[in-house]
Amino acid sequence: MNEQSLQAANAFLSAAASTTAPGEFLDRSPAEVGREAGLSNPLAVARAIRALAARRRLESVDGRYRLLEPTALAPGEPESVPRAPRKRKAKRGRPPGSRNADSGSQVDGERRASYSDLGRAVVERIIELGREAGEAVASTDHLRREAKDNKAARIEADQRANRLHERVRELEAKLEMAEANLRTVLAAARGRGATAAPTDNEMEALLKILKSPSDSSDGDG
Repeated sequence: MNEQSLQAANAFLSAAASTTAPGEFLDRSPAEVGREAGLSNPLAVARAIRALAARRRLESVDGRYRLLEPTALAPGEPESVPRAPRKRKAKRGRPPGSRNADSGSQVDGERRASYSDLGRAVVERIIELGREAGEAVASTDHLRREAKDNKAARIEADQRANRLHERVRELEAKLEMAEANLRTVLAAARGRGATAAPTDNEMEALLKILKSPSDSSDGDG
């Protein structure tokens, strides 16, 4: 403790002892005692109280200070109350206790995860998701093309079925006409008698009726 700190501590002790008997609590706040002692700086008051408490002049009890002894501090007087050990500040970027944790993990043969490991895992996951998304897009395009091809094939099949249906209706109409003409010729033949031969016109009409479906089929085929 330097000379200035010694004088400040003794001034605070003298001001406190002027109104407080040994063994009694201070009847004023430390700030008021400090102002009376000429210590306007709260930090100087705190240092004086700490120096006096370390040398058994003051005692802190439940937030209050008791005067133990009014004797002034002597130059070079050692502390009679050991200070509480200060907590060492952790290195920047490493949480408290990380050194012990690191040493323990090294003993166990394990390595603590770092930000680089986290970043690498995130990048790998992003790449994997991108690959899955690309495969999904490709599958979607393939299904869309298949659906389009199937739709075109279905349309073509419907058109072909419609054409065949129209062809069937046309053939049915021609068949009905042929049957009607054939009945007419046969009725005329029965009217002339079973032994009468048909005329050339009737024979030509009969041949035309018989050949008409075959010609139509050949032309359509």
